[in-house]
Amino acid sequence: MDVQRNFDTDKTMTDFPDNRPPANSAAAPAEVSFYEKHKKIYIRDVKGWWNNWRWILVWVTQILFYCAPWLEWNGRQAVLLHLVERKFYLFGLVLWPQDVFYLALLLIISAYALFLFTAVAGRLFCGYACPQTVYTEIFMWVENRIEGDRSARMKLDNGPMTARKFRLKALKHAIWLLISLWTGFTLVAYFTPVSELLAALPFDFSGWELFWTFFYGGFCYMQAGFLREQVCKYMCPYARFQGVMFDPDTLIITYDPERGEPRSARKKSVDAKAAGLGDCVDCGLCVVVCPTGIDIRNGQQYECIGCGACIDACDPVMDKLGLPRGLIRYTTENALEKHFSPKEVLAHLIRPRIILYTAILTAITVAAIWSLAVRVPLKVDVIRDRSLLAREADDGRIENVYNLKIMNTTEEPKRYALSVEGMEGVEIVGDRIVDVASAENHEVTVVVRVPPESGKKGANVIYFDIKAQNHEAIAVHEKASFLMP
Repeated sequence: MDVQRNFDTDKTMTDFPDNRPPANSAAAPAEVSFYEKHKKIYIRDVKGWWNNWRWILVWVTQILFYCAPWLEWNGRQAVLLHLVERKFYLFGLVLWPQDVFYLALLLIISAYALFLFTAVAGRLFCGYACPQTVYTEIFMWVENRIEGDRSARMKLDNGPMTARKFRLKALKHAIWLLISLWTGFTLVAYFTPVSELLAALPFDFSGWELFWTFFYGGFCYMQAGFLREQVCKYMCPYARFQGVMFDPDTLIITYDPERGEPRSARKKSVDAKAAGLGDCVDCGLCVVVCPTGIDIRNGQQYECIGCGACIDACDPVMDKLGLPRGLIRYTTENALEKHFSPKEVLAHLIRPRIILYTAILTAITVAAIWSLAVRVPLKVDVIRDRSLLAREADDGRIENVYNLKIMNTTEEPKRYALSVEGMEGVEIVGDRIVDVASAENHEVTVVVRVPPESGKKGANVIYFDIKAQNHEAIAVHEKASFLMP
């Protein structure tokens, strides 16, 4: 059967009661729309336990993000990923490109932490710590303070453009843009010292600094101000990724249909049990407070970010009706079906996959901390000068020339003593003391000589020892080859 596709209408067959065309158009082909027009969600402000936790995370994450570039450590920026110098400063720790191993460890730790949190309590990251959630909360707070509550915002948007409406909209967007640009500036301050950025204001920014300030700020403005729930529903891969990690013992926000159905609006004086009604009064508050616009009473949906706003909206209604809280709550699929007690729910949370994730996460974290603790703050690269082959010196000995790259990864200047071993009579000719400034890479040319009878023809193994004076623990034993003619 031919199907007429009409991309200019929002009508579908579901617009008719029984999914069939009207009787008077029996011969007319069905119209199918492949585009759903976006409907703006007007979220009602809500107070409660989970909302408080959400705002605690907003404050914690934003204080860390905005304040970290302004902290100083030993006369420099405490947290700085300096791309030009190719050095990462993390308080007293200086990391070089050779330390990319620790970045891999950080990513692995983050991944396993996400696995663990998702397996235990669903989309905790999405609901409380995701930048999309955090900045949407901030932008909505600004919107509520300027335009008013939900009904006031709906009335304002549906009304004609007046001087008051223009003034309120302009003020809201101006604050949004200010927050977005400051966010972009802060991001750039992690890669360029904030002192340099302040000195460059307002017109001396480099091209890439200007680009990333506006690029990141623009995305913040667009996603937190306009796209909002669309990012979670259509753009973010974590929604699908985390959704497949749920199991029947994962804590998720759930509506209790056994207790709530059949739902019906009624007066407080009505005896629900006598009337055969459930505890849900169909007030719809759980829907109007949802940041993604879903109805949690329809069951678990991938759009749910686990923020707990519906719980905060439902519990006060239960209080007013004199009914126990928890019609909407954090619980598990098994707990609903088998009527677990809170202790039984907790007992089922500790299951093999949780133990496995916890063990792996703990092991990797401990290994990373141990590796950083025993890390020698000295790196040495030994490169034999290939332009100069083995040659006979004036004193009859055989010499090779080496380039030593000595990296001092500490926060103070160091003096290093150079020595060599591995062949009989091998020694360094010339200065054996090298001074390297703090967090610097110093190159030095070293001449090594051996008696002609001390080695075999071809490549011989020698070892360079580089030790920090007055710091015996800071030492490197580096292998190299010595060519004999």
